[in-house]
Amino acid sequence: MIGSLALDRLAATLRAGRGIAAKRDIAGVAMRLGVSAESVVPVGDDCAAIADGDGYLLFAIEGFMNEFVACDPWFAGWCGVMVNISDVAAMGGRPIAVVDAVWAASEADAQPVLAGMREASVAFGVPIVGGHTNTHTDRGQLSVAILGRARRLLTSFDAQPGDCLVTAIDLRGRYREPFSNWETATDAPPARLRADLEVLPAIAESGLALAAKDISQGGLVGTTLMLAECSGVGAVIEIASVPKPEGVPLDRWLQTFPSFGYLLAVPPANVSALLARFHARGIAAADIGKITAERRVKIADDRAVETIWDFTKEPLIGCKRVEAFA
Repeated sequence: MIGSLALDRLAATLRAGRGIAAKRDIAGVAMRLGVSAESVVPVGDDCAAIADGDGYLLFAIEGFMNEFVACDPWFAGWCGVMVNISDVAAMGGRPIAVVDAVWAASEADAQPVLAGMREASVAFGVPIVGGHTNTHTDRGQLSVAILGRARRLLTSFDAQPGDCLVTAIDLRGRYREPFSNWETATDAPPARLRADLEVLPAIAESGLALAAKDISQGGLVGTTLMLAECSGVGAVIEIASVPKPEGVPLDRWLQTFPSFGYLLAVPPANVSALLARFHARGIAAADIGKITAERRVKIADDRAVETIWDFTKEPLIGCKRVEAFA
């Protein structure tokens, strides 16, 4: 284990990470737009969940860093489709279709982004049904939006003290350098990709969990922060329990954006059954900690505990249940 001094350094590294810093931008935007977890459609989830008939329409959008689009345009296009599908799955839903906004200096510059989106659309079986294109700009930019549907939701607002914190990550991949993207999908069989994603709505519909988020650019720790803040709770992450590929430094792994990676808050009685669903798909999944009532997120090893974030002192994304923070 890494010891108290090393754990302290790890906590400092995670707090200062680029992914968590980017999530802090959300708070100012939410305030200026006047949206929150108490809006007509709660804000802070992976998708906007709009009640519709006997279920929910799910609506989400992702924008991509200019440097990512410039450095790896084909993979940026692939991710435009993939990460939106992941957002829908994280809420217990199934995707319907995506639209895109692509800006580039020329049609030739746009081609690899469009090719990546098209190949992901085919692999995941989710059609691209329209969008906006400009091929006369000074740089490449990309946003992709998605529509999905859920019968029963997994949300960011329903983690409860006493729940187990569970993660599920596909380790069958490699880093897509130079970014901390753990890439597992581009060479996987399409049938496997689609069946793996089906685990999340099946969990929602069976009632094994009520709360989940996909592991995003903030990594496992940053995503735990967002889940805890939205639910008005805290968490303790037992870092030795986190599934990790051989040879990957822990500090990098905890900030990694995996192609398939989720966090779930799970009642203890349901953990074994839930883990079995991921294990049956060859996906690494483990109970990595606890949801607590103290509104602090901590990391722990066998000798020490360090606080990553204290919501009694400072918000992160500014989306929270009002009654939980009263």
